[in-house]
Amino acid sequence: MTSFIIKAQASRPIPEFWRKDRECAFCHIIRRAAHAYRIYDDDHVIAFLDILPLRHGHTLVVPKIHCPRVSELPPEYAASVGKAISKISNALTKAVDNTALNVVCNQEYAQVVPHVHYHIVPAPRLDDSPPAAGSGPRKLDRKALPIGQAMHREECESRNALEEDDAHALVERIKAHL
Repeated sequence: MTSFIIKAQASRPIPEFWRKDRECAFCHIIRRAAHAYRIYDDDHVIAFLDILPLRHGHTLVVPKIHCPRVSELPPEYAASVGKAISKISNALTKAVDNTALNVVCNQEYAQVVPHVHYHIVPAPRLDDSPPAAGSGPRKLDRKALPIGQAMHREECESRNALEEDDAHALVERIKAHL
């Protein structure tokens, strides 16, 4: 998460409903009451594609217990999440042909969904290699890197709704490497 977005959250009050799971979007996905492009599922963890990805392959890894803070996550779930992040990261790098990743977990500060979750986001390509199939023609311009505001703007403007056909194809590519 970029610093200008995080700063906007500095004094945000934390709603009391965060403690309850009936309002939680991720709990709905875990119970299959809401749709998600599922990549991984075991007894403690689920992973699925972000519907407003920062970049192609943006994946969320979520424990199957409603817990709003990573600092309160039970150890068995924390261990399972860690194993899943490693396994999914490995598969994702192969599926999108990019070994550079950001793995992020927010706690309250800049956290949008009140349920522990990790973002695995392929980093922008900084070389001349072609983007992975389905990721579009966009590449980050090296000249723009030192200009923080341009990078932040690029990051926000790059978010588009996940297309269903792209999502299904990407899920299959990632699952093939699990």
